[in-house]
Amino acid sequence: MNWLNERLVKSLDNAIQSPLNTNMMKIRTLLTVTVTLLGLAGWSAGAAETTKFFAKSGSKMRLEGTSNIHDWQVESSLILGSLEVGPNFPSEPGQSLAPGKVDAHGEASVTVRSLKSLEKDGKPYSDKMDEVMDEKLKMPEFPKIVYRLTELTLKEPAKSKDAPYVFEAKGDLAVAGVTNSVTMPLNVLPLGDKKLKISGTTTLKMTDFKIEPPAPKIAMGMIKTGDEVKLIFEWMLQQRAAGTAAK
Repeated sequence: MNWLNERLVKSLDNAIQSPLNTNMMKIRTLLTVTVTLLGLAGWSAGAAETTKFFAKSGSKMRLEGTSNIHDWQVESSLILGSLEVGPNFPSEPGQSLAPGKVDAHGEASVTVRSLKSLEKDGKPYSDKMDEVMDEKLKMPEFPKIVYRLTELTLKEPAKSKDAPYVFEAKGDLAVAGVTNSVTMPLNVLPLGDKKLKISGTTTLKMTDFKIEPPAPKIAMGMIKTGDEVKLIFEWMLQQRAAGTAAK
């Protein structure tokens, strides 16, 4: 009789525990779904706070250098890429912001083929110089010069609605297969109508990117190019929906 009693007690326990386990499983499932939905809601809210700007026409990147014969300059009128920013980035004129790090990341690029040598008055200079430049920049293997923004810090808020915000930008610059960290001042000017102008100037050395300063063979090596190059740019951007063509 004892063994029968033990079996009856065990059966009753199982009968009681079975719905309890089922209910617990339902509760766990409900909790899992709730946590997932809350996480998605938080992600959506965070995503909604970011703004994305895309490159548009009107941009310009210029390289200026020296040689023992004369100064030289090359220029591209096309800067590609995009910039994604948080609410502490000046997207509109007159936006009130405190100095400090700003939520921003992005990428800008210029095709080597689009860089052309110019006279000081803006007229085309030399096809031969363009060929030498393409060779030094290893254009077939590395067709683009690419800058990836990794950190942006506001140094000076705009002094008026028509004045730029002054930043310090840190990022990685890839030229001819070599990538270096570059820190430079950056001006951000909100233009209204969801448009921005980002401009800056910095100095680089060709040898830092393992580029030997050109000494063209056509001049029997008599022309010597200086190692230091000034990079000047104006990057025009506009907020728009993905898939919409820039103007």
